[in-house]
Amino acid sequence: MKVTVDLDQCEANGICVGIAPDVFELDDDDVLHIVGAEVAPGDEEDVKTAVAQCPKAALKLV
Repeated sequence: MKVTVDLDQCEANGICVGIAPDVFELDDDDVLHIVGAEVAPGDEEDVKTAVAQCPKAALKLV
């Protein structure tokens, strides 16, 4: 599983970081980064929750 972020949509609310901190991080400029190319199997449920909870629908599973 892979997750992407549409930076034009992302407001850097950090909800995804709170849900899956091993997958998402915000830098000092409040730009969201996805850690790693693929989501680890142990993080898949948290990532699905983060995608569903994103208030701007900026995250997508591919």
